[in-house]
Amino acid sequence: MSEIVILFSGQGAQKVGMGQDWVEHSATARSMAVAADKALGFSLSDIMFEGPEEELTKTSNCQPALYLHGLMGLALLRERLPNLVPVAAAGLSLGEFTAHAAAGSFSFEDGLRLVARRGAFMEAACLATEGAMAALIGGEEAQVRALAAAADVDVANLNAPGQIVLSGTVAGIDSAIAQAKDFGIRRAIKLNVAGAYHSRLMQSAQDQLALELAGVSISAPTMPVICNFGACSVSDPAEIRQMLEKQVTGSVRWTESIQTLIAMGHRNFIELGPGKVIAGLVGKIDKEVNVHSIEDLASLEAAVEALS
Repeated sequence: MSEIVILFSGQGAQKVGMGQDWVEHSATARSMAVAADKALGFSLSDIMFEGPEEELTKTSNCQPALYLHGLMGLALLRERLPNLVPVAAAGLSLGEFTAHAAAGSFSFEDGLRLVARRGAFMEAACLATEGAMAALIGGEEAQVRALAAAADVDVANLNAPGQIVLSGTVAGIDSAIAQAKDFGIRRAIKLNVAGAYHSRLMQSAQDQLALELAGVSISAPTMPVICNFGACSVSDPAEIRQMLEKQVTGSVRWTESIQTLIAMGHRNFIELGPGKVIAGLVGKIDKEVNVHSIEDLASLEAAVEALS
């Protein structure tokens, strides 16, 4: 079987009903949902399956929901393909935590509690600041960085060539959008988000997460995990903590992360999460790689057939 890299979704991919068909048809998925609800002290699975959408979209809910969904998908894939041994992992923002859980850096429950607290800290930081984000389409990284400096905002996500996201104060983002064409950027679109993720406005969340990370037992992962902040493989527990902490205010270097995996010789990827956001980004980074997206029973069975 080909060597497979597993990739996990980030915030924004969530949708009501995620994981429901897995739980209805699989004892493994059901036991994971029960364990998650118990670890968190509330029914995360009810919010995932029934919503309402506003409740699931809350940062404090969607982060643990995506974490649980990604690991459920991986567990069901492993049941169907016991010989499948992923050779590396990565995740978009929040998904980096899911990748570390998949690689055994920390336990399922520890990771779940971490992402729930991370989500709560980020939600509180959003409420305490006037933040916004904008997607810039069709600009080179150097042009976008010059615009960010001019508008006094931060580069949040380098998602794919020609797709970079800025984050900062509402005034700063409005200024960046107004000036975008002057910097040679084709389009600037304000995003419908709660605040300025991956910017200096998240500093309070980063500080609180650092304290949480210090109290969690972290081991060296069983496979390379590519971190967003450094776009490199991290295995030392102290460095893993540092990368997961810095990621809250730092840039998500997704393009470079995927390029790092490709440079390692990997060409086959599995996306675990609702929708096909990651498959779309990876396709823009390199059209030669294969990505199988798994979000429900039908897509799981299709991926199993393709990989068998």
